[in-house]
Amino acid sequence: MHFPKELKYTKDHEWLRIQDDGVACIGITEFAQSELGDIVFVDIESEGEILEKEEVFGSVEAVKTVSDLFMPVNGKVTEYNTRLEDEPELINTDPYGDGWIIKVVISDLNELNDLLNAEEYKELIG
Repeated sequence: MHFPKELKYTKDHEWLRIQDDGVACIGITEFAQSELGDIVFVDIESEGEILEKEEVFGSVEAVKTVSDLFMPVNGKVTEYNTRLEDEPELINTDPYGDGWIIKVVISDLNELNDLLNAEEYKELIG
């Protein structure tokens, strides 16, 4: 499995990438999507909301299960990936690219220090 070194990771299997504009792009890891199986629906109703770290920002539905998505940091959800409405399988085929889920303005960049790097995440999942 692939875990890009430039990303930060959570114990709940979300990843976070800081973009050039300072906004964070968030999705689920390759490990998470492989555990869930084929993603058939993504439910995000938190656009425009200010959420706290570990608060649920949405859910993904696979063929056999539904999994909540948790905020890795405190921040405001500014955008969700509307492509997922018609192509939820992008999370399976390109979890770190076109399969991103939301974009967030982070309240406190120091919270990034609490997230895992790629090596720590690999150790977590074994």
